Amino acid sequence: MILGKVIGNVVSTIKLPVYQGYKILIVQPVNNKEEPQGESVLALDTVQAGVGDTVLVIDEGNSSRLIMNNSTAPVRTMIVGIVDTIN
Repeated sequence: MILGKVIGNVVSTIKLPVYQGYKILIVQPVNNKEEPQGESVLALDTVQAGVGDTVLVIDEGNSSRLIMNNSTAPVRTMIVGIVDTIN
């Protein structure tokens, strides 16, 4: 899992049918002090996250496909949780 900060939305006029109902968000990976780490990624949102939220991200295709309940979905990265606090 990756800890990240949502930094933007992706707006698309046309999506694959399997992506219908999911927002696509831009996530900047961060460390435990919420400092940027590495390059940002696109992730499907399953938890209604928004810009500024700290989130947990799965970056593994099989896990993401299990969440979508679709074994052939072309997806790798998903937001699976919103972080309240980091200790």
